[in-house]
Amino acid sequence: MRSPEPVKAPAAADTGARVMLVVLCLIWGTTWPIIKIALTEIDPLSMRTCTYAVGTLTLAVICAVARRSFRIPNLRTWGHVFAASMLNIVAFPLLTAFGQMATTTSRVSILAYTMPIWSVVLAWVFLGERLTRMQGIAVVLCVAGLTILIYPLTANGVPLGVVLTIIAAISWAGGTIYLKWAHIDADPVGGAVWQLVIAFFVVAGFTLLYQGGVTYSGAHVKAVSAMILSGMMGTGIAYGLWFAIVRRLPASTASLGVLSVPVVGVVMSMILLGERLTPADVIGFTLIFAASACVLLSPQAPAPKEAPQAT
Repeated sequence: MRSPEPVKAPAAADTGARVMLVVLCLIWGTTWPIIKIALTEIDPLSMRTCTYAVGTLTLAVICAVARRSFRIPNLRTWGHVFAASMLNIVAFPLLTAFGQMATTTSRVSILAYTMPIWSVVLAWVFLGERLTRMQGIAVVLCVAGLTILIYPLTANGVPLGVVLTIIAAISWAGGTIYLKWAHIDADPVGGAVWQLVIAFFVVAGFTLLYQGGVTYSGAHVKAVSAMILSGMMGTGIAYGLWFAIVRRLPASTASLGVLSVPVVGVVMSMILLGERLTPADVIGFTLIFAASACVLLSPQAPAPKEAPQAT
């Protein structure tokens, strides 16, 4: 059957989604050092169990106040919501949390955002999305910047934190493509709430089996406050924004648009944690920031042809 002709996205939706991307980058970038503060006194599983609980409550309140729908229409859609939750919300934050314990916050934030590279490849293979010239330039700049930043980490072998974070990036990319492919028949914000609910129960169950439950003993006010703030901002508000953005923009555009998160993350890590940049960091971040600007400031490409419907 012949695929529908490409349809250009409405200008208003495009502008609104790009503004949302900027806000999301600021939120996620600021959340990286906040998570590091929490992890100094709280283990990753206990922290993620709490942040999912706080994030779910935060987004559910926003959804209710905005009168968004929580309805998931059928069992097939529930299956897609579960799969998306495992890829986007369960795997990525857990793996990056353990990655942060094995290397510096700035390095994890850099490696996590190899996601756009994986996402572009997967979007081309599974969704038929083709890069515009500016997006192609963005990918080249991204690869160059990441190469400069990652190479020093491999001088004495590849650290475990690097491996965990790259796997997390691939998982997030796969989850983003899955959302576009599955065409989940639900309000994106309401669906995000249910994805967070699923993530909470999965992580809470894993925490119970792995370490006997959550533990916050010995954690001071600073660490607990950082954990709660991370749940509200980096989990609740941020995932609500992300799933709405993915619904409105091509997967490659949305993914490349978050490239500025590691730049924000490292700047905030310098301010809050006292981490310092090397000359290689400055060059790498400049290239990555330029890649993000190429995507955010370039004209919207026509929407790709419809991907095969999920069954």
